[in-house]
Amino acid sequence: QVQLVESGGGLVQAGGSLRLSCAASGRTFSTNGMAWFRQAPGKEREFVAAISRSGRTTYYADSVKGRFTISRNNAKNTVNLQMNSLKPEDTAVYYCAASTIVRLTSRLGDYDYWGQGTQVTVSS
Repeated sequence: QVQLVESGGGLVQAGGSLRLSCAASGRTFSTNGMAWFRQAPGKEREFVAAISRSGRTTYYADSVKGRFTISRNNAKNTVNLQMNSLKPEDTAVYYCAASTIVRLTSRLGDYDYWGQGTQVTVSS
């Protein structure tokens, strides 16, 4: 099993920045890609960004490209999401996820482990 714990959410004004962190523990050697998803009230959970095990490959949703940056530190078993130029539509619960498959994917069903989520609220 792999445990994921997110932190760093909060309330920020539009145009501001937040940095989310995800700490992984347990059988982390079994995981490959890591990702962030988000879910706004009344909406389905959607892909935000993903990063390969090596950290050399990243993948972003069009809605966050150029504003968000995903990174990882394998020595510390952490994954971060730097969010800049935040917009009210970025308001959601953000979830960290880990996949055991090799290819980098944005599909929700390809991720085996999930954190409990952290709330991000962007005020206008």
